[in-house]
Amino acid sequence: MTLLADPWRRLGLWLQQRRQRLGHSLQRRLLALFVVLALGTTAVFMSGTREVFSTGWRDMARPLVADYVDHLAAEIGDPPDLARAQDLAARLPISVSITGPRLQWHSNAEPGPTAAADRHANVDARDSAWRRLLARRTADGHEIRFGLDAWRGHDERLRSIGWMTLAGLLALTLLAFLIVRYLLRPLDDIHAGARRYEAGDFSRPIRRRRRDELGDLADQVNAMASGLQRMLEGQRGLLLAISHELRSPLTRARLNTELLAESPERSALERDLGQMRDMISGLLEGERLAGGPAALHSKPTQLNELVQGVVDAQFAGQALHWTAEPALPQLRIDPARLQMLVRNLIDNALQHGDGSAPPDISTRSTPAGIELTVRDHGAGVTAEQLQRLAEPFYRPDSARTRERGGVGLGLYLCRGVARSHGGDLRIDNAAPGLRVTLVLPLSLIVRP
Repeated sequence: MTLLADPWRRLGLWLQQRRQRLGHSLQRRLLALFVVLALGTTAVFMSGTREVFSTGWRDMARPLVADYVDHLAAEIGDPPDLARAQDLAARLPISVSITGPRLQWHSNAEPGPTAAADRHANVDARDSAWRRLLARRTADGHEIRFGLDAWRGHDERLRSIGWMTLAGLLALTLLAFLIVRYLLRPLDDIHAGARRYEAGDFSRPIRRRRRDELGDLADQVNAMASGLQRMLEGQRGLLLAISHELRSPLTRARLNTELLAESPERSALERDLGQMRDMISGLLEGERLAGGPAALHSKPTQLNELVQGVVDAQFAGQALHWTAEPALPQLRIDPARLQMLVRNLIDNALQHGDGSAPPDISTRSTPAGIELTVRDHGAGVTAEQLQRLAEPFYRPDSARTRERGGVGLGLYLCRGVARSHGGDLRIDNAAPGLRVTLVLPLSLIVRP
């Protein structure tokens, strides 16, 4: 039962994903709307046309056909004259079928009492009304049935017309969709620009393709982004200026603290001053990393050796599960910045693990790049907190003390290191614990 239910469950999940994707995409919804519109228009057109012609035929043509059939039957005679029937079939675009006790003849040489007339007249052979309309019975028991050869293949022509009509409407629908797609193309530029602005990249404004409402919207989004950029630069400039100005009084405070006698108060003061120093250093380092690759001092480095060096130098005696993929290629990276990143990630994993298992550290090569992963086995964070973990000064647990939680700049600096190298820092819940993965692009590989 489980084996049978599993494919159906996967099919249901696939259909649900497709439905969600269709509902999320404006382009797909427009295409579906146009296709449904074309099919509906074709159905309405064909049914309406057929109804108009069938109604007109019933109301107007039937009396004429009945009178014409009476005239033809009279011309053949009673009893039927084969020569007259043959002359009639040869002279007019009709078919004649005579069946009875004395004469069996079909002008189109098709056997069967109703085959020729019913098919050639484009009527349903089961329709008794049409049978009576197109057939006449003589006094001696013969039945004469007529059909119109001009209507031969009329059903096929109607179907061909219907398919051609549908194809034409679909072609017009596709053309309309392409035109709408062209008109909505600026939305793609606005979407891409909004994603860049969300990532903090204000270097390229949104391109204005046309002078219409969407072009005005692109200009408004660009103006909004420029205002945000100025505001962020002003805040960052103010923060950096304060950080620079605080370094001198902080240094004097530390020197004055050294002159105090040993006491718990002095230790607490030194600890607080140390956190202030780390905070200022982190802010200045984050500003330097914002400059991108220009701020790096890169050289060929073996990532496994770098991680091993950090573990041996600063985490000797700590319980760590370290798995290195052998034969990783050398990378052109900034060793000092990568050492800081590895140190911060391992510190976080040790602080937030629950002690049930040591933090996992691993490296591997993937088609997307070279990955370094550090995972703890703690409680993890909520989905809302996960999105903000790399923001400066953000700490998920507001009740934590700074002695345990730090100043909230570790992951912020790690993401800055990753992006300055052209890579990325992925943060995921590992259930249990938190998994942080540094992805370095393959372009950093040192080629022999």
